[in-house]
Amino acid sequence: MINLDRLGFRFTQEQRLVGSTARDFAQRQLAPGAGERDRLARYPLEHLSQLAELGLLAMKVPTEEGGAGADNVGYALAMEATAEACASTAVVLASSNLATRILSDHASPEQKERWLRPYTQGRLGPASFALSEPGCGSDAAALTTRATLDGHGWILEGQKQWITSGAQAGIHVVFARTDGPGREGISCFVVERGAAGLTIGPEEDKMGQRASGTVGLFFDGCRIPAHSLIGPRGGGYRIALSALGAGRVGIAALSLGLGEAALAEGVRYAQERKAFGQLLSEFQNTRFVLADCRVELDAAWLLTLRAAALLDQGDRASAETSIAKLFASEAAGRVVDKMVQLHGGTGYSRASTVERLYRDARVTRIYEGTSEVQRLVIARAVLAEG
Repeated sequence: MINLDRLGFRFTQEQRLVGSTARDFAQRQLAPGAGERDRLARYPLEHLSQLAELGLLAMKVPTEEGGAGADNVGYALAMEATAEACASTAVVLASSNLATRILSDHASPEQKERWLRPYTQGRLGPASFALSEPGCGSDAAALTTRATLDGHGWILEGQKQWITSGAQAGIHVVFARTDGPGREGISCFVVERGAAGLTIGPEEDKMGQRASGTVGLFFDGCRIPAHSLIGPRGGGYRIALSALGAGRVGIAALSLGLGEAALAEGVRYAQERKAFGQLLSEFQNTRFVLADCRVELDAAWLLTLRAAALLDQGDRASAETSIAKLFASEAAGRVVDKMVQLHGGTGYSRASTVERLYRDARVTRIYEGTSEVQRLVIARAVLAEG
């Protein structure tokens, strides 16, 4: 656990409150069962009502709309605290907060009353963000799921993949093609759980973050009402893009939680395990490894908080959010790898926490924009500056 005061940021009372609320709940309720949930790939369903009650499923939704009213800095603190205890639950929060912020920013008052208010009251379960498809992940503009206007409603045809909370969500924020090719032909919809023509695929047997619940969504003549369209027709790509900067900050913070948890495990082990007659923590090499990990995580913290603060100031911060996500996810991977090495054979055992953290950390370089995509965004900004 990082000492926030050592980072040099002046956190507001509200930011500290949302972070401490998430940390207290995560350590008391999530951490004790994290290993078992991972082993059984069991979704944290029993904690959803408490997460909703605490406002953690809708952190960035304004208080007048039923959310916690947190800003991006507070959101990052809460995501890190949750991931330090259970990365699977943290990614459930990330998906739900992404979807509900879209509703808060782009839905009409009537749509908010129909979906957002019941959601923030904990009556709909989590929400899913359904953008990725089998044939397009990074290239979202190439999606092929179609929505056709038919009388007084829309008919959806197609498939979504890698959808967090897809089997448990009460509402799905779905992106589909309503018009021609490219970005301008994409629109955004809400699809309710149980909609006729919507089939939920089997749970993916994933390497890590196994308790987060990842499925495909299949739309076969799925009919939804006309009022399911969020924002203007053809505005879906811009709506998705508006949420991705904050989404990258969330995954950067999640990565930090994994890295902090791994470093804490490494410090504990180094202070208990003896080799050649002395504690591992007394070896110079061990100290160098721990020092390097602390430097990496502190740098990732500063980049993440900078990106979050820029977003809170109204800046798009495209490059800065990509920098934060790229560096934090890759730094977390390096830190967890070093802590597995420090544990030796013990770290390779399913019984060890660092083994789970190692698997959990790997996907942070893939979802919410791969490391390669982040580098493209950053390079574009560098060239524009030149």
